[in-house]
Amino acid sequence: MKTKLIILFAIAFLFQFNTAYAQGCEGDLPVAGADGVPKTSSTTFFGYFQPQYDTYFTDPGENTFKFKRARFGVRGRVNRSFSYYAMIEASDFISSDGNVYLMDAFITYDKLEWTKFSVGSFKQPFGLEVSTACNNLTTIDRAIVSDQIVAPQRDLGLMMLGGTDKTKFRYAVALMNGRGLGVKDNNTKKDIIGRASYKLFDFMSVGGSFRYGYPNNNDLDRKTYGAEVAFNYSNFKVQGEYIYDEGDYNRAAEGGCGSTPLELGAKRAGAYVMASYNVSKKLQPVLKYEYFDQDLDIKKIGYQEMMTLGVNYFFNDNTRLQVNYQNKIETGLSVDNDALLVQLQVKF
Repeated sequence: MKTKLIILFAIAFLFQFNTAYAQGCEGDLPVAGADGVPKTSSTTFFGYFQPQYDTYFTDPGENTFKFKRARFGVRGRVNRSFSYYAMIEASDFISSDGNVYLMDAFITYDKLEWTKFSVGSFKQPFGLEVSTACNNLTTIDRAIVSDQIVAPQRDLGLMMLGGTDKTKFRYAVALMNGRGLGVKDNNTKKDIIGRASYKLFDFMSVGGSFRYGYPNNNDLDRKTYGAEVAFNYSNFKVQGEYIYDEGDYNRAAEGGCGSTPLELGAKRAGAYVMASYNVSKKLQPVLKYEYFDQDLDIKKIGYQEMMTLGVNYFFNDNTRLQVNYQNKIETGLSVDNDALLVQLQVKF
């Protein structure tokens, strides 16, 4: 199956698309003016809800209603040089203690298109899927590798970034604690994390990410590398990522959006390829294949594959229904562990 994925990944590499750079759960702040410099102050209240029903075809079976996410935020401009962004998470299925907490909160100096600076708490600038706004994901869940390796997905730090979705090249480099939100830093060294992408054509781009840090102390380091490709031609979209990680890791960091963190080996890696087609403005089927190996030194143990078959239905620009069937593929004895996820999203 890995060989098939490599072939699919190579095909996707030939047809790529522009990537997302969301620091929080929304995209770029709108700008005005021919030079791209914001001209006026503004304040916008926004948010979205994602009630969800999950059915697990296990023995015995399980099912539950929950909120995938329930988020409220405010964003805007102080003047033409500074903008701000803040968001809270109200879903008790995300936070470990079930309490509402401050998720994103950062101030950005963005007068210059190629040398912007943000300080506060925000997403790590790593990977295409993690950087995609949470309310714009094509499947309900991010890939296993995105949730397990790019963790903590949010942290506190300082970031320099440049470019927009209108430019061919974009980059972001951040200096972060490496411990995640709500956790005091326990060492004097910081993580350095970066991502860059280049748009080859209007429908093609390629990108890469890196992370180097000390997640637990000043002695044991961690190295992470990622490659991403995407393609958007007419109504057909394909994107894929490969992420490799080695060294120490923060065992206290939660997986992305409430996922259960796994015990990792000294070296771990994973990838996914996802394709979708807009049948109409309202209907979008999607197919996603992924694998994750939590210990590359141990064959078969800790290796998992999953195929997601789904459909997205857009009632309007702000209301979406997603249905995903997750087929978990075992390398040995087959186990009843597939799942059906149904999510309704409203954003404002």
